[in-house]
Amino acid sequence: MTTVNVNGLRAAAKKGFVEWLAETSADVVCLQEVRAEPGQLPEGVREPEGWYVLHAPAAAKGRAGVSLLSRREPDRTRTGFGSAEFDTGGRYAEIDLPGVTVASLYLPSGEVGTERQDEKVRFMDEFLPYLAELGKRAAADGREVLVCGDWNIAHQEADLKNWRANRKSSGFLPEERAWLTRLYGETGWTDVMRALHPGQDGPYSWWSYRGRAFDNDSGWRIDLHVATAGLAGRAVKGWVERAAAHEERWSDHAPVTVVYES
Repeated sequence: MTTVNVNGLRAAAKKGFVEWLAETSADVVCLQEVRAEPGQLPEGVREPEGWYVLHAPAAAKGRAGVSLLSRREPDRTRTGFGSAEFDTGGRYAEIDLPGVTVASLYLPSGEVGTERQDEKVRFMDEFLPYLAELGKRAAADGREVLVCGDWNIAHQEADLKNWRANRKSSGFLPEERAWLTRLYGETGWTDVMRALHPGQDGPYSWWSYRGRAFDNDSGWRIDLHVATAGLAGRAVKGWVERAAAHEERWSDHAPVTVVYES
């Protein structure tokens, strides 16, 4: 399973995403910030050979958008999570595969002191109860769930390089971090990459294009695999597919891949 914020799929496709997709061994790929209607994508990107694709574009053109690519045809698909405000925003989509539901999430990024942060808080307020109910329903049905995506929150100091300078920045605010603590503590979901890499900084998955953030590995770990307990316990290996050099990047994020035992 792989998740990656492509920072505009049309642009990423021209810079190396297509070649990466042809080489990946992932069974499911979750994309965020697609920023395109399906009709705006080249056919080979919109419906790549060998993949079943669910696109959930945003109603506002050129913004957000999530997609899921699966090598197996899904049993069911869903866009949105029952929110009157956010279901047309290209923020969330799910597919059902045998025994597991996989979702792609693009949580709003926010900006302190602006309406964007208010939007982020409203999303979080609606989304946490949905995740709690989704986890309960899956347990009752004997299924597992994996929510992959750009969560736009660094949970702990180990999840961003310059945490001291970002204590008042969106993405590392105390209330945002507490929200993730509630998710993991109260509802039983697991941050899979952190469970696989305890006690270490990173591994980071996003680096600003400004300055030498990538070269200095001055990044954030905000692209997450968040799973129900049973599936999290089957994770055997996880890594960030970090480009070898700055000029080889096709997004400001890097793919995060986890191998789960079947």
